[in-house]
Amino acid sequence: MTEKILCATDGSHTSQKAVEFACRLARQLGGSLLFVTVDRLSPEDLAKDMYTSWDSRLVDAAEELAARQLKAADEVTKKEGVEASYALLRSHNTAAAIIAYAEEQGCDHIVTGSIGRTGVNRLLLGSVAWEVVTKAHCPVTIVR
Repeated sequence: MTEKILCATDGSHTSQKAVEFACRLARQLGGSLLFVTVDRLSPEDLAKDMYTSWDSRLVDAAEELAARQLKAADEVTKKEGVEASYALLRSHNTAAAIIAYAEEQGCDHIVTGSIGRTGVNRLLLGSVAWEVVTKAHCPVTIVR
């Protein structure tokens, strides 16, 4: 039985569809819901001031974007009548951050969106969804 669902969101169209799906799934199963977004500006990046001069506007913009992504998920949960919690993760490896956080929080299902790249595009650009599916400790639902 699914008790804790993690839904990764990045503000994209398919991500928004994943948010809506996760809300319906949590409501149907009576499970709890946790939304995450991953900021690729990591704490390690911010700590390297002697090598890199980070403009505080860049950091603020990244945090504002993440806040908007989580706020969009919050609006859907309210519309769907589902309670959820929210987390901002920081990592260069989005998939690894999602998987690690799901494990840490005891999630037993992950929901994420995918734009469905295939062939050379997937090889060149990678796929967060594919990495989550192949490395996660629990079932993963991909929404397109």
